Amino acid sequence: MSVPSLVFRANSGILAPSDSMAAAPIDISPDSSKLLNALPHPVLAVLPDGRIADANVAAEAFFGMSRTALWQHRLVHLLPIGSPLLSLIEQVRSRGAAINEYRVDLGLPRIEGLVDIFVSPLPDLDEGVVIMLQERSIADKMERQLTHRGAARSVAAMASMLAHEIKNPLSGIRGAAQLLETDANDNDRALTQLICEETDRIVKLVDRMSAFSDQRPIEREAVNIHVILDHVKKVAQAGFARHIRFVENYDPSLPPVLGNRDQLVQILLNLVKNAAEAIGEDRLDGEIELSTAFRPGVRLQLVGSKAPVSLPLEFCVRDNGAGVPEDVLPYLFDPFITTKATGTGLGLALVAKIIGDHGGIIECESHPHRTTFRVLMPMSASLDGRGTARG
Repeated sequence: MSVPSLVFRANSGILAPSDSMAAAPIDISPDSSKLLNALPHPVLAVLPDGRIADANVAAEAFFGMSRTALWQHRLVHLLPIGSPLLSLIEQVRSRGAAINEYRVDLGLPRIEGLVDIFVSPLPDLDEGVVIMLQERSIADKMERQLTHRGAARSVAAMASMLAHEIKNPLSGIRGAAQLLETDANDNDRALTQLICEETDRIVKLVDRMSAFSDQRPIEREAVNIHVILDHVKKVAQAGFARHIRFVENYDPSLPPVLGNRDQLVQILLNLVKNAAEAIGEDRLDGEIELSTAFRPGVRLQLVGSKAPVSLPLEFCVRDNGAGVPEDVLPYLFDPFITTKATGTGLGLALVAKIIGDHGGIIECESHPHRTTFRVLMPMSASLDGRGTARG
């Protein structure tokens, strides 16, 4: 197929048509091509007749075909009938100005969730457009993290109130029940014991909620996460996960994480325990995978921070249990949300709070027989780049 060759103007940074015709992509300088391919978002150049003139590497991955294959298609052939992207392109052509549209469903089966669309006219090419697509997955993760933190702050305020307004009266109730127990017969003694047990249960619940109101600064240091994971695995194999096979998939060159050792043990032990409970005690093929990886490019803007914080360290706990119900998944880290018959719904909320206090994020992806809890954390400030010590 013959398509107009577009050249990149070094002096203006604008894609413009040349007079030649060639069966090749946009003819841009190597440096410019590297810039486009470095973008994590799909970018397409579309000619006036709808043919695709060029695409970056991210666009190849997005549409599941090579640049050569994309050149053989018009954009309309890659999208479902009535796609909002086609309508947006027509608006850009008629207005001659860029248009952005957010949270759009492209209707592509292979793409889960929504995308943000940025369409702009190609200068000097009448009705030609350049398109950039941004998948919402990362943005939605960041948004949900802020929601989790807001919910945690609400629980913190309630926990402070409960600790003051409930624990003191409960102590009085328990003391009165113990006094009555000394003169009670066997039937009444069973009732007084029930009062004591239930008051103790409420106190434990309030104590767990009080963890949300702990605003003391966290003592953090450079921690080897593989040592933490090894400790958690040994604890699990000695008790609740003795019937489960563990798989380790670690990046041995991973830099240290900037964290509190005890709290990291707490959150990972909680995630592994949840994974074991999801698998169940009767499964003979139960498996939990612990993995670590270095993922540069993920950054989070924290309240009170002038610059985004890099979160390159990834820790995952993956199990082959039944999975999380789809209607529960978006609210999994909210307080009092649980899938367990006897759960309080505070475990994962506390995990999200602790990770948030460390400047990290946690996300869950769940499918039948494959549920992944993914934690992204900052590395030690004493290290720079891929674990190179600063001088």
